[in-house]
Amino acid sequence: MMQQYRSNSYLFGGNAPYVEEMYEAYLDNPGSVPDNWRAYFDALQHVPATDGGEGRDVPHAPVIESFAQRAKANAFAAKASSADLAVAHKQVHVQSLIAAYRFLGNRWAELDPLKRAERPKIPELDPAFYDLTESDMDISFSASNTYFGGETMSLRQIVQALRETYCSSVGSEFMHCTDPGEKRWWQERLEKARGKPTFSAEEKRHILDRLTAAEGLERYLHTKYVGQKRFSLEGGESFIAAMDELIQRAGQRGVQEIVIGMAHRGRLNVLVNTLGKMPADLFAEFEHKAAEDLPAGDVKYHQGFSSDVSTKGGPVHLSLSFNPSHLEIVNPVVEGSVRARQERRGDKDGSQVLPVLVHGDAAFGGQGVVQETLCMAQTRGYGTGGTVHIVINNQIGFTTSDPRDLRSTTYCSDVVKMIEAPVLHVNGDDPEAVVWAMQLAMDYRAEFRKDVVLDIVCYRKLGHNEQDTPSLTQPLMYKKIAAHPGTRKVYADKLAAQNVVDAAGADEMVKAYRAAMDEGRHTVDPVLTNFKSKYATDWSPFLGKKWTDSCDTALPVSEWKRLADKLTTLPKDLVAHNLVQKLYADRAAMGRGEINVDWGMGESMAFASLVASGYPIRLSGEDAGRGTFTHRHAVIHDQNRSNWDEGAYVPLQHVAEGQAPFVVIDSILSEEAVLGFEYGYAAAEPNTLTIWEAQFGDFANGAQVVIDQFIASGEVKWGRANGLVMMLPHGYEGQGPEHSSARLERFMQLAADNNMQIVQPTTASQIFHVLRRQMLRMFRKPLVIMTPKSLLRAKDATSPLAEFTKGEFRTVIGEQDASISADKVKRVIVCSGKVYYDLVRKREEKKASDVAIIRVEQLYPFPHKAFAAEIKKYPGATELVWCQDEPQNQGAWFFVQHYVHENMLDGQKLGYAGRPASASPACGYAHLHQEQQKSLLDQAFGKLKGFILTK
Repeated sequence: MMQQYRSNSYLFGGNAPYVEEMYEAYLDNPGSVPDNWRAYFDALQHVPATDGGEGRDVPHAPVIESFAQRAKANAFAAKASSADLAVAHKQVHVQSLIAAYRFLGNRWAELDPLKRAERPKIPELDPAFYDLTESDMDISFSASNTYFGGETMSLRQIVQALRETYCSSVGSEFMHCTDPGEKRWWQERLEKARGKPTFSAEEKRHILDRLTAAEGLERYLHTKYVGQKRFSLEGGESFIAAMDELIQRAGQRGVQEIVIGMAHRGRLNVLVNTLGKMPADLFAEFEHKAAEDLPAGDVKYHQGFSSDVSTKGGPVHLSLSFNPSHLEIVNPVVEGSVRARQERRGDKDGSQVLPVLVHGDAAFGGQGVVQETLCMAQTRGYGTGGTVHIVINNQIGFTTSDPRDLRSTTYCSDVVKMIEAPVLHVNGDDPEAVVWAMQLAMDYRAEFRKDVVLDIVCYRKLGHNEQDTPSLTQPLMYKKIAAHPGTRKVYADKLAAQNVVDAAGADEMVKAYRAAMDEGRHTVDPVLTNFKSKYATDWSPFLGKKWTDSCDTALPVSEWKRLADKLTTLPKDLVAHNLVQKLYADRAAMGRGEINVDWGMGESMAFASLVASGYPIRLSGEDAGRGTFTHRHAVIHDQNRSNWDEGAYVPLQHVAEGQAPFVVIDSILSEEAVLGFEYGYAAAEPNTLTIWEAQFGDFANGAQVVIDQFIASGEVKWGRANGLVMMLPHGYEGQGPEHSSARLERFMQLAADNNMQIVQPTTASQIFHVLRRQMLRMFRKPLVIMTPKSLLRAKDATSPLAEFTKGEFRTVIGEQDASISADKVKRVIVCSGKVYYDLVRKREEKKASDVAIIRVEQLYPFPHKAFAAEIKKYPGATELVWCQDEPQNQGAWFFVQHYVHENMLDGQKLGYAGRPASASPACGYAHLHQEQQKSLLDQAFGKLKGFILTK
């Protein structure tokens, strides 16, 4: 047994880091370790260092070996009951046992309300594993490195305390945290309580009241609305008690806003019993009597809600985010919303606004966006001061999964260990333990500003959506569930045995709640109906506005030159890279009107003019600071400084006195979570220009759920406007299938109900005007910009100063060549994007003076009036051709052909010029790309063939 101990214990073998960590802490600061360890390590300083040094130069391997072999009386004699060397050795073994319970005690915790699983065999939790026998049980050992309350305790007392603390209704995981201070915090809080929270009789009755409400709502709905989906919380009622405690404790700690994200399970219960939605309103939705004032609407268990509730610390605003059926996708949306609210308040540490995410066990372990969102938790651009995660762990997953098929980890929460978040697993049938665990979680978050997880292990009484029969695949589990009296009954009986409440009193609670349901009354007391925070988001100026393309976005010459001078004047002590120096020198000349303005300067001046006018800007994405194609250089790094903070200068933060903030963030390598975050941010901050830029437009594929379920449909489903901007580099440059297309066709397919704007600007002035238009118009719609790559530096795409100081965004740009005579035009080529410049060069090559070229810069909403006006200029044209770079089954062709046809003149024919239909967005061979490009240009000027529409 001793050999096994030496190989596997937490002091030796593969777990030697436990000793090493303690020893490293001692070397850093001897006072940071317990006295008995410090005395022992003091003795180890006699071990010779390999390089002749002292202190921290002592090698670890001899230390670890010495720790086992050289336990001396002077190390533990003061704390142990005997100076005998054998007892000193046993003291070492006791320390190993304590460490083992801190690491692994959760595996023996009594977590399952159904009591199905046998206790796993974990030798390290058995004193015999360390050669500690029954004869040692009444020997006193040092317990000074514990918080059980005694300097010395008998081994029997130590084992009992360990099992009470780490193997009761709460199983804790915190030893994976590398911060010694955090580990000590958890040890103190858990070990002082020994797993037994203390509540007054009044507090216990309140917990019972919350359980009664949770169960009461589900049973009321189950009997009144038979067969309707509601994703019942039955079996997990303690979750409502946990939410109640979270809100009250948050309020006492100064939290003023809580933003909640959760999927279906228990959502209706949270709406009524936590946020205080009127039951009558919920019943109206079940009975299809609710007002239907949205173009599409959504099912009731996707709906969001907000309210204000009273706590002992003051009013707390609660907001439940709208959520689609894509489970964990709401996580980053909540985090973005929270970050916006925190910044609006100046809440730098997250003490005033709290994110809460509620997960299902299978989704938490299985959905990749969980990991992506966790990855952002401690970053500068996305951190929110710690999120409280709650898992409603029904042990069965989405439908009726075998636990062996759900995941490859011990716990569904193991993914959070990547950010060293502590986890409290708790038995849902012990509501006091659940509430206590929530107290610990809230206190930890307040102390360390980091994520924490409460995993409520419960069960699901009914099928996934009340319409399936889980016993078909889980017969034994559902026999246990059928025999279970319910958490409320279990707890009520416990309180009756304690004389806290009698059976009649518990039954009266049930009757009172049902009476409230019958009357459709509030179940949360008190809900504040007239409270309004000064930090509340005001969307009213942007709602109910009529769509318009027009907006005066020109900038006066004097203001242009003033801002350009500020933007391009760099600090004298800043040593910029030679390429950056040249770029900013050129931009200074552009600002003075000496040369045409390129794309990067046009974009930068749009930003400068907006922040100078009081509009904050938040721009994020992979390589957003410099721009993937190095056109932006919004952040300049001093070449003589290596520190990211000290060596970075952001010109757009220095363009005007009292300007609005400009923030640019190089994001984590994620699309889905980051785009979801920015959507959430924009949803909470309509006065900020919020932009997400994809490294390549194709990468938006990884965020398609956010695009489909939030950006495209959020307004028609939930009535939630949003002004998020997506910049998606798009263009066929011969770079292969993953670096060409931003999948324009997907956005076109999603476009309806004036839900978004899809533009493809082709000049520097156009990007300037469209960015300014996004903020200056008094309504908010998502803006999708197909940004170019080669045009970023193309001379043809530059614009003279006059195009910035006059005019606005042009949804359609007509023929620009004055030598093209309108009355001689026989064919009009209509296009969008970079291919325009290829067409112009081809026309020059062919000397085709009877061909006019029109650019559609706004593809949706399609600018019918502007387009029709251009077509009418060419009454002699008999042919129109839509030309695009993309394959025929992609790009805008299938979606704009009807718009073009609608505005054609009688007798005109419409044809297509472009790549043939393809399963891939682009070819990967450079020579084939060139052949296809030549072919589509020839088609544009050649005879119409293939699919032809006639007006």
